[in-house]
Amino acid sequence: MGNQNILEKINHPRDLKSLSIKELYSLAAEIRSLIIKVVSKNGGHLSPNLGVVELTLALNYVFDSPKDKIIWDVGHQCYTHKIITGRKDRFHELRKMGGISGFPVREESEHDVFNTGHASTALSAAMGMAVARNRQMNNHHIIAVVGDGGLTGGMAWEALNQIGHHREKMVIVLNYNEMSISPNVGALSKYLTYLVSGQHYLRLKDHAKTFLKAIPVIGWPLIKIGRAFEEAIKKTFFPGLVFEELGIRYIGAVEGHSLRSLIEAFEEAKHFDGPVIVLCATKKGKGYLPAQNDPSKFHSAHPFEIKTGKTKGSDSRPSFSSVFGKTIETMAEKDDKIIAVTAAMPSGTGLEGFAHKFPERFFDVGIAEQHAVDFSAAMAFNGFKPVVAIYSTFLQRAYDQLYHDISLMDIPIVFALDRAGIVPDDGPTHQGINDIVYLRHLPNIMVMAPKDENELQHMLSSAFSYQHPVAVRFPKGKAFGVPMDPELKHIPAGKAELLKKGKDLIIAYGHMVHPCLNAAEELEKKGISLAVMNARFAKPMDEEMIMDYAQQGRTIITAEEGVISGGFGSAVREFLDSQNLFDIRFKRIALPVQIYPVGKAEQIRKMFGLDARGIVDQVLKLYESQEKS
Repeated sequence: MGNQNILEKINHPRDLKSLSIKELYSLAAEIRSLIIKVVSKNGGHLSPNLGVVELTLALNYVFDSPKDKIIWDVGHQCYTHKIITGRKDRFHELRKMGGISGFPVREESEHDVFNTGHASTALSAAMGMAVARNRQMNNHHIIAVVGDGGLTGGMAWEALNQIGHHREKMVIVLNYNEMSISPNVGALSKYLTYLVSGQHYLRLKDHAKTFLKAIPVIGWPLIKIGRAFEEAIKKTFFPGLVFEELGIRYIGAVEGHSLRSLIEAFEEAKHFDGPVIVLCATKKGKGYLPAQNDPSKFHSAHPFEIKTGKTKGSDSRPSFSSVFGKTIETMAEKDDKIIAVTAAMPSGTGLEGFAHKFPERFFDVGIAEQHAVDFSAAMAFNGFKPVVAIYSTFLQRAYDQLYHDISLMDIPIVFALDRAGIVPDDGPTHQGINDIVYLRHLPNIMVMAPKDENELQHMLSSAFSYQHPVAVRFPKGKAFGVPMDPELKHIPAGKAELLKKGKDLIIAYGHMVHPCLNAAEELEKKGISLAVMNARFAKPMDEEMIMDYAQQGRTIITAEEGVISGGFGSAVREFLDSQNLFDIRFKRIALPVQIYPVGKAEQIRKMFGLDARGIVDQVLKLYESQEKS
């Protein structure tokens, strides 16, 4: 093969095995160019994927996917993997409706062996696959690629504990780039930095290998002697290597952008009869200067100009996340008991400004949601006011703590549930559609959602006054651009807001308020008069306002951006039943219980009838069916 357009000839990982090292580097450059081109148009996880191009090529050069099972943790670093496993011709569809996912999806390819959208799961999966392989008398390899950010999750260490105990044959590739989304924190991060400290040493080692290989006859023996010496040095100066002590062979640190070093390390690991961990030092954003200089910004990038790295478009509206962050800063200026806690998401949750202003009151605990919740509980016990900012889909991981350690003890903590409701682009693992269900049935917890960014700031300001655990859910993306009140106002607990008068009632929760208002205006033209109630609270509900309509036998409709089973509409129906109002005409507008496609939020809303047009259609059908009966 020539050095140009090598990618055109790569349709399966086995096609890599005939390439020279020089050709592999040319392929790496082509792949980087393709990733940058597509992500600049579609958005996506740019910096983590640019950092693992050589690592992915080396893995597939040494191992034989799909016979050998490669599991990606978190999975947002799988773009090169997808490109070389038969999906390069569809790569332009990345994160588009009907296109390919930005995460591994088993239904998409036999090379995607485990769906990974949340961190710290791959090691448990690898252990299970290794045990199953041995029971079935197979001999394929199991490889888990784990980022150092993912290793901050407790589940990863639960798996390592069992891996070291059972010592099943597997390869763990620890991709060390000092970051998850934002720079990693904590003792583990410092320890890994210690292991790979001195990149000059890694480069020197590579240069030495190249020099020795060029010496006829004695070159390779000298390299082997050097490796033995290196192992002796490790045992002398690093007697407490955590992985070795756990019973897992350690290889590293390996220069993560040197194909020759990676291939050698993986070949060595491949032949070890037991668990082995290969520590690879990579650079997030490698090969694209804007991403290298600002890997957090390009972790999950919006469409951008390739030449400058500047985000495309000029929407001046704030995001809900930024409004949340600024509101907490304002509150913290007046109350020194307020602290902010997040699980590896200071930028994603809008807390970077808080961290800069109040570093002593900001805690990034890493990808450890369970720990974040109980850490905050203990702080609240001692008179502090924790605001715990976690994506809706990630707070699911701390469900036991929410119940056992928060709701049962009625601890006044504010949970800021970012990315609640439909989330664009990232597919089913990131949809924040279950939080209403998993929160509202817990004792003592109050559940709120604002209609817009102005109401969000008032909800956050009011939350601590309720003296209960409070969850405030808000969506991803730009807010509505409504005027912001200069002073924070108090919202009475459980008090809804009537936004439009009418004969019948539609109760809109959170992000559904504006579509319901638009739909009500359209329905008014068709002779259907709907009052619009901004629920504000899924728990406690404004039962008095609901009863004003229910007792008169009027139609009641609920609308929410969450799953229909057990959600806000279910709560309203349960209340009506408790009042013996069984015969009232009632309808829930919500999301079905199913797996949602990759796509933009507005596309998914339209698909399931949660936009204004869809609400109009559903209400018309309701009234038409009543007339026919």
